[in-house]
Amino acid sequence: MPLNPSAPLSQESGNHASVLSEEVREAVEEQRPVVALESTIIAHGLPRPRNLHVAQELEELVRKAGAVPATVAVLDGHPHVGLSDAQLERIAGDPGVRKLGHRDLAPALALGADGATTVSATAFLAARAGLSVFATGGLGGVHREWTRTQDESADLGLLARTGITVVCAGVKSILDVPATLQRLETLGVGVLGYGTEEFPGFYLSGSGEPVDWTVRTPREVAAVMRARKELGGPDAALIIANPVPQDEQLDPVVHDRVLATALEACRTRGITGQAVTPFLLEHLMRETGGASLEANLAAVRGNVRLAARIAVEAAR
Repeated sequence: MPLNPSAPLSQESGNHASVLSEEVREAVEEQRPVVALESTIIAHGLPRPRNLHVAQELEELVRKAGAVPATVAVLDGHPHVGLSDAQLERIAGDPGVRKLGHRDLAPALALGADGATTVSATAFLAARAGLSVFATGGLGGVHREWTRTQDESADLGLLARTGITVVCAGVKSILDVPATLQRLETLGVGVLGYGTEEFPGFYLSGSGEPVDWTVRTPREVAAVMRARKELGGPDAALIIANPVPQDEQLDPVVHDRVLATALEACRTRGITGQAVTPFLLEHLMRETGGASLEANLAAVRGNVRLAARIAVEAAR
């Protein structure tokens, strides 16, 4: 039986249908607010045991705002939308958990793997399960020196054909931000600055690049979501670019200095392709004494709070 792209996976036949937690399933059926959360930050983005504490904290932030958290992961070859405490501990504690982008889902399901979902995989599974709001840290994008490497995150192509609202702190500042914004425009992905007329810079409150539209309340975001739904047309994501607070951002002078040395190290060592991003992020964390990680977490917390408020408003 062919899959219905508009139907929640939990309602489809087949062995690889998503497993919605009871809490998430009831919320979706009753049209109550739900916020999708990725699991890569848990399995690969933070040291143990802090990763589990952060995962639990983010879910609690969603609940405090009146929504249901739905952390997404693949366990034993089955996509899960909403994890139990034991499943969250499993993702956080098992060093063998793989990192899964959208293209990795089919082999992971077929081979019975465990995996933490990135932005592209989380957005895909969340939208297929009927969720409309997703909170993350920063998106992937067009890499620097794209004309030479042709390196671009799979996030962009997936978001161009997935109708979900993504709350993020912009794209990682190690990327080519102007080129990424141009690519999002070409792909038809909507971008709204939340309380800002400048696109955020992930670790930094601003990237220096303007946004075309600014919204200032969750109600305004929900109104845009409804208008997009009423218009119909091709499915594409709506990005809510929410800057990290200035008093919690990474020092811009330190950021620019450390990033410059990291990029130079990439060139001298011949680091290319998928190895670039983890190398740059590790370099930033080490050379800033962990300050980049704290700015990252501040951004994620702010995005999760905002996403929950948007989900509550959208469900009214």
